[in-house]
Amino acid sequence: MKLFSRLLDRRIASYQQELIETHYREVDNMYRQIRGWRHDYRNHIQTMKAYASAGDLEAIRRYLDLLDQDLTTVDTVIKTGNPMADAILNSKISLAKSKGIAVKADAHIPVKLKSSEIDLCCIIGNLFDNAIDASLKLPEEQRLIRVYMDMKNTQLYLSFTNFTAEKKLTKTGTRFRTTKGEGHGLGLVRIDAIVERLDGYISRNSEDGAFTTEILLPQV
Repeated sequence: MKLFSRLLDRRIASYQQELIETHYREVDNMYRQIRGWRHDYRNHIQTMKAYASAGDLEAIRRYLDLLDQDLTTVDTVIKTGNPMADAILNSKISLAKSKGIAVKADAHIPVKLKSSEIDLCCIIGNLFDNAIDASLKLPEEQRLIRVYMDMKNTQLYLSFTNFTAEKKLTKTGTRFRTTKGEGHGLGLVRIDAIVERLDGYISRNSEDGAFTTEILLPQV
């Protein structure tokens, strides 16, 4: 039994490291896009100056419209108040949108948390990855992920809801039966382990066409 526990701990630790590295690459890619846009800033200004000198106001309007569309691909979508949470949320939102998944997010997090920000990022990352995987089974026009995060008294509340192509799932303990791969299972194990260690609360709810996870993490 102890050997099995050690093997499971190693697999979870390996999966956690892989998850962190994946999140780092996603965040790094987002900031590379931002740096690239800033690098081009001077060229954009010079172009608009040329249009202004020629008195071509319509060309300036068209150019500004193009810049506005371009900037939305790199703009920070969510500002929660917590820099690390901002990084993981924005990288995942960017990833979801690149796959044709709409995201509605409302998140407010204190700058300082009692719980580890690494733990929080692991939870957010896993929840988002699961929601993205489920959304990809739907036609693009039906894909939607809703995220809500805020303080409820002394606890941080997280809620993730996504539409699914599946009927109501069968629950086993605190989890639902899944036919997905090992990574998905380890992700659920990791979330549950973090919530339990922090004396938190987790609830999962499956209905026809929708799946919701709610988590409470004490901050005192």
